[in-house]
Amino acid sequence: MKLFTSVHDVPSIKQFVKDALELKANPYAHQSLGKNKTLGLVFMNPSLRTRLSTQKAALNLGMNVMVMNLDKEGWALETQDGVVMNGSTVEHIREAAAVMGQYCDILGLRSFPKLNNREEDYNEDFFNKFVKYCAVPVVSLESATRHPLQSFADIITIHETWNPLRVGANLKPKVVLAWAPHVKALPQAVPNSFAEWMCKAQNEGMIDFTIAQPEGYELAEEFTPGADIQYNIEEALAGADYVYVKNWSSYKEYGKVLTYPDGWMMNNEKLKFTNDAKVMHCLPVRRDLELSSEILDGPNSLVIHEAGNRLWAAQAVIKSMLEEL
Repeated sequence: MKLFTSVHDVPSIKQFVKDALELKANPYAHQSLGKNKTLGLVFMNPSLRTRLSTQKAALNLGMNVMVMNLDKEGWALETQDGVVMNGSTVEHIREAAAVMGQYCDILGLRSFPKLNNREEDYNEDFFNKFVKYCAVPVVSLESATRHPLQSFADIITIHETWNPLRVGANLKPKVVLAWAPHVKALPQAVPNSFAEWMCKAQNEGMIDFTIAQPEGYELAEEFTPGADIQYNIEEALAGADYVYVKNWSSYKEYGKVLTYPDGWMMNNEKLKFTNDAKVMHCLPVRRDLELSSEILDGPNSLVIHEAGNRLWAAQAVIKSMLEEL
């Protein structure tokens, strides 16, 4: 693996999950792979779980790690070609990415969308240019359209906690991606990525997948092939084994927060519609807005377990890249 940006870089989800769980059982078994190798983590936006889990994953594999908050510590970057740089930008991405590739064997990049121009964001111009000019393997730490390390950790968590022998269990877990309220416009990267991974997992016979959202919050169709899309939250939750809660802004009316009916925050009352579902969220979460405290502090919450699996997702990806070096 030389590039990890989406589920399309993964030949088999089942095998990749198996690899991650083997690393979880024996975290330090492959330290020779990373000896004298360096991972560079480049952040254009804030991070907690992604930063710490990916850094720890590299250390488990014997690597050195360098972290740079490029938005705060680096020069203002120019990304357009053919422009005279007589404005506020100081360094071109061609030189910046190329230099980082000189210092690191693998690079990770996080860059959020601006949510102003859908075409610009969904073209992934910044991310793709970084990949092109750095000339080393790249791990997406979240981009304008996807968050693959998070989604990989999510499918690990579902696989690891699913018990088909419990009373009332489905033959395959029913997984519901449920839209939730928020005070501001958020990107579609996490739900895009989660939907994409779940649709592929559904194709591999691992799950059944439903998306519940208000009218107007449909994701781009390329991310939801085969998903059962519903607009009534109670009906969508019926028989659910896992509920993945996440807010996102409108894709059609790009970046906007549209009006929506009341009753979209997950709470214990809504859990009664499910098959005693486990509840997931990528974090950070706004308590009692996106997701109720009674769920977060109760036995159905998987958010901490899920965050813990971010480490093994990152380690499986980095290990695969190291094996190619």
